[in-house]
Amino acid sequence: MRILMINKFLYPNGGSETYIFKLGEYLMEMGHEVQYFGMEHKGRCVGNRANAYTSDMDFHGGSKLSKLSYPIKTIYSKEARVQLRKVLDDYKPDVCHLNNFNYQLTPSMILEIVKWCKDTGKKCRIVFTAHDYQLVCPNHMLSNPNTHKNCEKCLGGHFINCVKGKCVHGSTAKSIIGMMEAEFWKLKGVYKYIDKMICCSEFMKNKMDSNILFAKKTVVMHNFIDKVEWKKTEKKDYVLYFGRFSEEKGIGTLINVCKQLRDVQFVFAGTGPLENRIKDVNNIKNVGFQKGEALEKLIREARFSIYPSEWYENCPFSVMESQMYGTPVLGANIGGIPELIRNGKTGELFESGNESDLKEKVEKLWNDKKLCADYSMNCKDIRFDTINEYYEKIIKLYEDK
Repeated sequence: MRILMINKFLYPNGGSETYIFKLGEYLMEMGHEVQYFGMEHKGRCVGNRANAYTSDMDFHGGSKLSKLSYPIKTIYSKEARVQLRKVLDDYKPDVCHLNNFNYQLTPSMILEIVKWCKDTGKKCRIVFTAHDYQLVCPNHMLSNPNTHKNCEKCLGGHFINCVKGKCVHGSTAKSIIGMMEAEFWKLKGVYKYIDKMICCSEFMKNKMDSNILFAKKTVVMHNFIDKVEWKKTEKKDYVLYFGRFSEEKGIGTLINVCKQLRDVQFVFAGTGPLENRIKDVNNIKNVGFQKGEALEKLIREARFSIYPSEWYENCPFSVMESQMYGTPVLGANIGGIPELIRNGKTGELFESGNESDLKEKVEKLWNDKKLCADYSMNCKDIRFDTINEYYEKIIKLYEDK
């Protein structure tokens, strides 16, 4: 089977890129052909035989002249259609697997895939993995960056609310463009051509299903994670947070709780805009960004970890990783997080953004070593899809007639 992975970035940039690289690599190991289409970039590490890509769109840099055309190009891209057609004609894929494409590539690519199928008589299945809420919310996150509150006003296609709330980078102009992009493709009905939409949580599926067209196409497939060796580890006396130090991750709330629990030792591993707020808290040890064996050791030896997010998380790897390494998680009861924690078995939940509830749960777990040890042992039996198990599911979507 020939699969064309489509994603705006073809270099390591975030979760969606990790996903397409790992999935693509495994598909090839299983005997399939995989090529990639997206933007050209000096860091591009995958590609296609036709050597066809769109030009790099740098919203934070670039010339003033190029930026003048961005509002139009972020809605509809003729270049994306032309370049994609070169790949389609050369590669003749059986499946086009869409990932992050809005703004830089635009949904105009879907029209080109459909046109190519009609012109050539070739059947090509279109599968989409939703890595965020882009198709139902112009700012991707179902939250208002100005109020730092979650927002569902655009669900059901009411995209004018994006402008009212200045939801795209707090800018009226950018929010108008975001609304126009969403309204344009809603009117064109382009998403009807997508055969299946993969959602990485039941929560995300529920939000995507607010569009009745999507409700007929969505399936839930939690993210895959590398299988790790189970080993009982001697726990040390600290509570771990690892991830980004930012408002939507609930770090502000967590820091306030840390200040109230002076007898509890916290370790923070990461970086982010709220890093300065950590410096003056004596019972927080900031070890900075960690990865590989150093991060694994931190996770394995923690009494428990905390995931205090305050936005609609989808399927956070941090929650999965912690339990896979035998460390229970105290997680915010929001988004897809509750789907990953067996409450009262491999961790516990608290009300997102609620300082008193978080404080109470931290104290409970910190003061009960036996309970934490029991939760840790229960993690031994927790199961998340590995890449080969995920592969079995996605192949069925690719082959579905």
